[in-house]
Amino acid sequence: MSMDAERRYLALIYGALLLAVVVVGLGAFTRLTEAGLGCPDWPGCYGFLTVPQSSEHIAIASEAFPDAPVEIQKAWNEMIHRYVAGALGLIIAAIAFFAWRGQRRNRVLPTTLLGVVTFQAALGMWTVTMNLMPIVVMGHLLGGFTTVTLLFLLAWLERRRIVGDPMASVESPHVNSKLKVLVVSALIAVMAQIALGGWTSANYAAVVCTELPVCETDWLGRYDPSAFHPISPVKETYQYGVLTFDQRVTIHATHRIGAMVVALLILMLAWSVRKTLGGRASLMLTATLALQITLGVTNVVAYLPLSVAVAHNLCGLLLLLVMVKTTVQIFSPASVSVKQVPSGDTGRLSHG
Repeated sequence: MSMDAERRYLALIYGALLLAVVVVGLGAFTRLTEAGLGCPDWPGCYGFLTVPQSSEHIAIASEAFPDAPVEIQKAWNEMIHRYVAGALGLIIAAIAFFAWRGQRRNRVLPTTLLGVVTFQAALGMWTVTMNLMPIVVMGHLLGGFTTVTLLFLLAWLERRRIVGDPMASVESPHVNSKLKVLVVSALIAVMAQIALGGWTSANYAAVVCTELPVCETDWLGRYDPSAFHPISPVKETYQYGVLTFDQRVTIHATHRIGAMVVALLILMLAWSVRKTLGGRASLMLTATLALQITLGVTNVVAYLPLSVAVAHNLCGLLLLLVMVKTTVQIFSPASVSVKQVPSGDTGRLSHG
């Protein structure tokens, strides 16, 4: 493959990564504006390919879905999310196609991505057809985070292969087993906290506690582990939540405690990687954590403003990516041999 072709392939991956982040943000916006059922059917909207807006189309939609009156703004929120997600799916399919055409390209991640985004489409459909069942909503959120993470890893690996990594031939200090245990623990904690955040949002438990540090009510006395049962009570719709107040308090309090655990582990990790990965890696961990805590506290004291809630979602994604990168760096060999194309070579990649 020529260098130009490889760079175009890399640009396609970066484009997909950027679009995937936009999809996650749009998903959060759709969920927070109560537009998850803005269109009561799937993949269209009230039987149309776009949102019905004329009086004639609205009359047809009202007749077809008498229990779901047309709310144009919410319907557009939902359909824009679907359009952008559909475009992302097509781009990921193209990446998988081009990955199998290149001899040295990573094929595992693009193929996995294609499977994940296909399952994401199914989750998107079930989110509507199952009327926002919490386990499906949370799964859809986690699928979006997984898609971004896999694209991030693919972009990183392909960039190292195509462009080279200036730090690849530099010996890094020895990484002891304690640091490996710490970074894995922190990564697992971050993933669990993201899932808890998704469960909190899906069960409409985000505003049941409005004081710090945990909850103003007797959350220990109200603690109900049944709040985490994956199968919710059978209801016609799960919009606005179906759990009891005690169950929602349980979810929210657990999410708060989880945030404390994550903060402690990441601060320990940031301190520990100063000599191994350098001050920049330590600062990135600390700064991202600080931003996420600030957004979380603002959500509580300002009663979940839309812009802050969406930013909190995206910052959680950023924290996950920073943790993934840190984990990969720590588990990488001390010295990685990456052959780089000489600066004067604009033709084919060297196969060494």
